Amino acid sequence: MSTPQARRSNTRQRIQDVALELFSEHGYEKTSLREIAEKLDVTKAALYYHFKTKEDIVIGLFQDLAAPIDELVTWAEEQPRTLETKTEVIRRYSESLRSAEPLFRFMQENQAAVRDLSVGETFKQRVLSLFALLKEPDAEMIDQVRCLTALFSMHAGMFAMQNVKGDPEEKRKAILEVATELVTAANPPSRRPARPDSAQTESP
Repeated sequence: MSTPQARRSNTRQRIQDVALELFSEHGYEKTSLREIAEKLDVTKAALYYHFKTKEDIVIGLFQDLAAPIDELVTWAEEQPRTLETKTEVIRRYSESLRSAEPLFRFMQENQAAVRDLSVGETFKQRVLSLFALLKEPDAEMIDQVRCLTALFSMHAGMFAMQNVKGDPEEKRKAILEVATELVTAANPPSRRPARPDSAQTESP
């Protein structure tokens, strides 16, 4: 038997899923809470129990995505700044984005609205935190572009590739491979920091 908490969580998820669908179809500004409630076949009172405003729905969606990103940033900050760490950051970020395709489609199609919402700035700061973990502090501009492009390719790829024939998982892996290649190119051996356990030898 499902618990009250589970039922509330399921309803919350359904609200978010339907809201994203309507936001993408009609636009964030043109979608009302009444339309979301009608699509769900629930009363506005039932909807208000979980979300008082449309922005509350979007904030909830970003919070769901933000939690694994925050965990990833915390983990990466404790690791040595090696290429292995950076490629693992990219791999884990790809995993965290698996279920976020509808959210990124919403962001792409409602850019003006996202800029006006508080969550737009907070998500931007999280992306910049990941960017800082991928690049070296003294990275050349071209390498900074590579690292930032690696992240944005993962965002854009999720909806840009939706009309390309192929298995979704195969497409995700292809996007990850391209992002990994960009990060690797931005961290050539000559500019990678020495491993913490590497022995330093002096010339005779």
